Amino acid sequence: MSNTGIVILAAGASSRFGVPKQLAQYNGKTLLQHIIDEARTADPICVVVVTGANENEISSSIANNKVKLIFNKDWAKGMATGIVAGVNAMNQIDKDVDKIIIAVCDQPFVSSALFNQLDRVQKETGKSIIASSYAGTMGTPVLFTRKYFDQLLRLTGDTGAKQILRDHKEDVATVDFPEGVIDIDTKEDLDKLLKSKN
Repeated sequence: MSNTGIVILAAGASSRFGVPKQLAQYNGKTLLQHIIDEARTADPICVVVVTGANENEISSSIANNKVKLIFNKDWAKGMATGIVAGVNAMNQIDKDVDKIIIAVCDQPFVSSALFNQLDRVQKETGKSIIASSYAGTMGTPVLFTRKYFDQLLRLTGDTGAKQILRDHKEDVATVDFPEGVIDIDTKEDLDKLLKSKN
């Protein structure tokens, strides 16, 4: 993935979880560490982790990784600010990046193979947005080519990038990721996931 960067959104306050869910343990590592490891295994040009709430605690937990840490001072204004911060940072870090995959850290089944598949499908289809497909919807991880960087930078609020997908359906291809429906919003979600392993 020589010209593809990965932005991992890890700025949320985890209000429903009660403590930073980025640091919740699953399969012997934190949810955030898992997504970082999978992102790095996919061998992108750069991995950017956007922090916000609990920034010191989260940053120190990943200090030994070869990732760029970006603090989003506007994190409380919604997810869009994290996307803007991540895309801005990626643009500044490496001018050769012409595709960005946006990922979140609460989907425990995201893999390096999925990241590589998103990149491969973009090359095969020529579409400029490649989204993961699960439970009748499209969502993260999602790849955007440079064609949409300006629109990503104009996002506001807590809606993320879904509106861009809706506005440009003709330019979207999807990758099946049924496990994408599993995300960790509450401690009950994590307990359910841990019990399902046993």
